[in-house]
Amino acid sequence: MPTFRWEEIQKHNLRTDRWLVIDRKVYNVTKWSQRHPGGHRVIGHYSGEDATDAFRAFHLDLDFVGKFLKPLLIGELAPEEPSLDRGKSSQITEDFRALKKTAEDMNLFKTNHLFFFLLLSHIIVMESIAWFILSYFGNGWVPTLITAFVLATSQAQAGWLQHDYGHLSVYKKSIWNHIVHKFVIGHLKGASANWWNHRHFQHHAKPNIFHKDPDIKSLHVFVLGEWQPLEYGKKKLKYLPYNHQHEYFFLIGPPLLIPMYFQYQIIMTMISRRDWVDLAWAISYYVRFFYTYIPFYGILGALVFLNFIRFLESHWFVWVTQMNHIVMEIDLDHYRDWFSSQLAATCNVEQSFFNDWFSGHLNFQIEHHLFPTMPRHNLHKIAPLVKSLCAKHGIEYQEKPLLRALLDIVRFTEEVWGAVAGRLPP
Repeated sequence: MPTFRWEEIQKHNLRTDRWLVIDRKVYNVTKWSQRHPGGHRVIGHYSGEDATDAFRAFHLDLDFVGKFLKPLLIGELAPEEPSLDRGKSSQITEDFRALKKTAEDMNLFKTNHLFFFLLLSHIIVMESIAWFILSYFGNGWVPTLITAFVLATSQAQAGWLQHDYGHLSVYKKSIWNHIVHKFVIGHLKGASANWWNHRHFQHHAKPNIFHKDPDIKSLHVFVLGEWQPLEYGKKKLKYLPYNHQHEYFFLIGPPLLIPMYFQYQIIMTMISRRDWVDLAWAISYYVRFFYTYIPFYGILGALVFLNFIRFLESHWFVWVTQMNHIVMEIDLDHYRDWFSSQLAATCNVEQSFFNDWFSGHLNFQIEHHLFPTMPRHNLHKIAPLVKSLCAKHGIEYQEKPLLRALLDIVRFTEEVWGAVAGRLPP
């Protein structure tokens, strides 16, 4: 079998020429990436790198997925080459893999199906309560507002639940996760499973990395981190008054992300990719919603009601997801090992029954990023071992109270964004 040095492998990191390494084996994934169920971009983000831990993190049945790898095998690393590229820490990687083996021995990847049944049930109960409120009390302002908050809560919780199925963390067989995922995100939320997969897996593969994590792709509306303001300053780019971005973030970020940006992106993605299955699931949501609420509000009123619910949900979603990420390092790719890269981009919020429910257990963002297929009800069990591993290698493990985590977003936007704005052209 041919052998390769890292110097040669790292040259194959183009969209038209992609190699990667898994367990010291070299694979040419150029053509396969276009057929990859998780999208071609997530594979492209690891072109020219060792992708062993990412590969193991995202796939349930490694033997099954390995069958697709065999035809792509072109060689292996030369004997004298290290298993990791670019000076990534072999000791941290070895310890992390031992930690994952410990988690497997502790059955932490085993699902409590009653837990997820209750989550789905309480979402359906809230949907029923919303209809009952309007049926019994009428469509006045007070019942309408109460119903909107109930439905926004239902939508937020459905968002956390689809996240579980999307990560294949409920059933042992991927196919069952995919089927229920399409039901929850499609019929209960009116969104696309494939759109979510292609977007969200990139975020997990390279969190808070410019040009690789779509969650920090701000479309010139905001400038983030340390690198982007400098880049905009060099190129004299100024599409908006970025010196005020810490103020207008609260006007256009939380209110508009879901009702405008996500909705437009979802619909256009399904149409452009001819994803008719996801489109059918999404249409079933809209049919159900308008059939239920047009009798109370009429067509235009029901449309306004829908967008008001998404307006409320969008605030919930943005604050929860950004309290773990936006306050962390945002930069170009430093090609760290899996463990170090996830810790640099994530932090935790303290555990409580409310925090777990409110955030869909994303208060354990560190553990979720390290073990994305682990059922969320087990994340707190692995957390002490993750803390110990961080302490051993001098890596900061951040954990905060919920209120402080939310206030840190405000502090970040005021202090950090206000400071970096001074680096931009006037």
